[in-house]
Amino acid sequence: MGDRKGALETLDITLDITLGMTLGMKAEFWKGRRVLVTGHTGFKGAWLALWLDNLGARVSGFALAPETEPNLWRLLDLDARVHSRIADICDRAAVARALDEDKPEIVFHLAAQSLVRRSYREPEETFAANVGGVVTLLHAISQAPSVKATVIATSDKCYENLEEDRPFTEEDRFGGRDPYSASKGCAEIAAAAMRQSFFAPYRKDGASARIATARAGNVIGGGDWSEDRLAPDIVRGCLGPKAQTIIRSPRSVRPWQHVLEPLRGYVMLAERLADGADVDGGWNFGPDEKDARTVLEAATKLAASLGRGKIVVEENPDAPHEAKLLRLDAGKAIKSLGWRPALGFDEGIEMTAAWYRAHHDGANARDLTLRQIEDYMRKAS
Repeated sequence: MGDRKGALETLDITLDITLGMTLGMKAEFWKGRRVLVTGHTGFKGAWLALWLDNLGARVSGFALAPETEPNLWRLLDLDARVHSRIADICDRAAVARALDEDKPEIVFHLAAQSLVRRSYREPEETFAANVGGVVTLLHAISQAPSVKATVIATSDKCYENLEEDRPFTEEDRFGGRDPYSASKGCAEIAAAAMRQSFFAPYRKDGASARIATARAGNVIGGGDWSEDRLAPDIVRGCLGPKAQTIIRSPRSVRPWQHVLEPLRGYVMLAERLADGADVDGGWNFGPDEKDARTVLEAATKLAASLGRGKIVVEENPDAPHEAKLLRLDAGKAIKSLGWRPALGFDEGIEMTAAWYRAHHDGANARDLTLRQIEDYMRKAS
């Protein structure tokens, strides 16, 4: 145990040095910084909480209990390092108490109902979490003087999708045909309304926290066991007893990206907000346009990288509607933040497969995830 602790401490130091030298991220900014991550028990939230902890931040979390078993939050042993609150993001009293007691300077809002198909089964819960959660959190933040910056993660699906053959920019209209997509469009509108109603400079006596929204592509990476999501479905199927995965929308195009790509964007955006830069508003963090690929391409590549299993196509004409074509234009983030994708499509898929292969073979998830963060930043630099 002592040897393992020493190795992790050495790795932490290496990460601090590496992270401080790459792609505009400021390791020194995060040392001792009080940070609240909502949705910290989820897939993206657990990756972000671990990353911030290794940057030296004092991380607290606010979320519902993990829904899957296994789940990344417990595998990363983050309970020992993150002050965790298990509560509903729509519980105003609980949110206000967390802000009052933890006094975060930076808030990353990732708590959400994040699954399209579930939104058809649970539309009320989806809108309550994804829209009501944003309103509840921002209202509480407007009365929390410690908060300097808030980054709200929404989705690439927030835009009105007319299936045009072009990537979405931040100037496009919000919309959504399915409950999930519509809830994310509404979340963007709600965030803008709350910002202009309760925060400076829009309101003279408003709260000083700066607020931005972030729209990522279709995120993949190790440690996701969600239902009805491509990478977890492939891992369960290809590494399971039948060694196969059925896909039902092979021709749909999505902007695939490794989870570390948008998270780096969120971190950079939070740094600029806290420093007072004029970066409020919405931001796309998506892959290069050439890396928007079909579901079949992504599924086939991931199965091949896992080294086991096959993909079976069984299209279902009666399946709930999902957009067929979705791409993001990240030009604004590239030009104004200095962020850009560090991984190509193949690299993101391989990192994801490597994580699941190693975990399947018994590797320690925390050590594995920390090493992937270090490898990612080395590639990015």
